[in-house]
Amino acid sequence: QVQLVESGGGLVQAGGSLRLSCAASGRTFSSVAMAWFRQAPGKEREFVAAITWSGGSTYYADSVKGRFTISRDNAKNTVYLQMNSLKPEDTAVYYCAASKLRVGPKPYQYDYWGQGTQVTVSS
Repeated sequence: QVQLVESGGGLVQAGGSLRLSCAASGRTFSSVAMAWFRQAPGKEREFVAAITWSGGSTYYADSVKGRFTISRDNAKNTVYLQMNSLKPEDTAVYYCAASKLRVGPKPYQYDYWGQGTQVTVSS
């Protein structure tokens, strides 16, 4: 089983930056891709960004493209989300997820989830 732990959330002003980390651990790690999702109060969980472990291919939601950057450190089994030019609408709990099969934009495509880290962007 894979355990995922997010960190780096916090309170920032609009236009600011924040870097989230997702550390993966476990006896074995066989996931194909990692992703970030977010969920704001009263809203469904939405896709933010994803990256493959092998090739480092990245994917972004249109709402964050150009502002957020996902990256990974394979040796550390850690995925990062650099968030720049933050907007109040980015406020949400951010979740790290791992897929055993493939990259996708839907939560059901992912097999492991972290507990989430709160990101609050003030205006």
